Amino acid sequence: MTFEKCASVCVGAALSLAIMSFGPGALAADMPVKVKPPVEPPLFTVNTNTVSYSYAFTATDPFVGKTAKNIFTFTHFDAWTYGTNLINIDLLKSDLRDPAAPCGGPPPNPATGCEGATEIYGFLRSTLGWKELFGLKFGGPLLNVSFKWGADANTENNYVGPAKRDVVAGLQFDFELPFGANWQVSGLGYWEKNHNGFITIPTSGVTNFDTTWRVESLFVAPVGPKGTPVTFFSIANANGPKGTGAPFQPSTKTEVFTVQKLSLDVGQVTMNKPGRVAVWVAYTYWYNKFGIDHTLDPTGGSIERSAVVGVSAAF
Repeated sequence: MTFEKCASVCVGAALSLAIMSFGPGALAADMPVKVKPPVEPPLFTVNTNTVSYSYAFTATDPFVGKTAKNIFTFTHFDAWTYGTNLINIDLLKSDLRDPAAPCGGPPPNPATGCEGATEIYGFLRSTLGWKELFGLKFGGPLLNVSFKWGADANTENNYVGPAKRDVVAGLQFDFELPFGANWQVSGLGYWEKNHNGFITIPTSGVTNFDTTWRVESLFVAPVGPKGTPVTFFSIANANGPKGTGAPFQPSTKTEVFTVQKLSLDVGQVTMNKPGRVAVWVAYTYWYNKFGIDHTLDPTGGSIERSAVVGVSAAF
């Protein structure tokens, strides 16, 4: 979930970048003219850090069921001469329905009195634009094509003890659409290694999944006329089946994650300082969460449907 939330904030910062130009005034022919050397453009045209707090009312964990989560997020986004970099770190705190170890193991599990599980999830995404690297020009709505790569990592102190490590690489396509809308879509290769505490033999929980495909999509559009403080974000990501990960385990299924989000720029409305503070509401839908076949999960935790509210501040 994390990667997808923080991406909407950072792309919004990138779209607000203004490009300015200037020209010399006319000088009298008989006046001496001192020509100034051209000014080198800055290496970084955008450099933004954002902190956020959000609350997911009915988030889930597979084989656990529903659990509310408090989510604290730090996001860094920069755009430089040849591309972009996005770093996101989430700290997620579940309620008591998703307990920390030693609670939450397979039945019978007599352990009691554990607090809610804590997860730390981080990811990186970087791009190098073909327009910037090779001087290519694109026509129509296509603005740019970029090389894209990145990685994810997490840890959580529940019984499963996930230790996700994945790598992605592929191409990103950027489109400019009518009414100020923008769309980014990426086709990627995906490889993951993880841990599952329910697996004891023969891998002691280590899961090495098959390489598969991944699609990442972000649509951003203003709601209303130019200068409106309300923005709509739509995130849709999917992973293909990635095998069993370990012997004698059920095969994973295609995983789909979506977020539909409305954000109000409070800084623009109250202080005439856009891009500083925003409040937002969202709805998430996660099918076959983590690739787990939802038909094998009696708790319903492998399908997530949750309203989310949040606030973000940029600096």
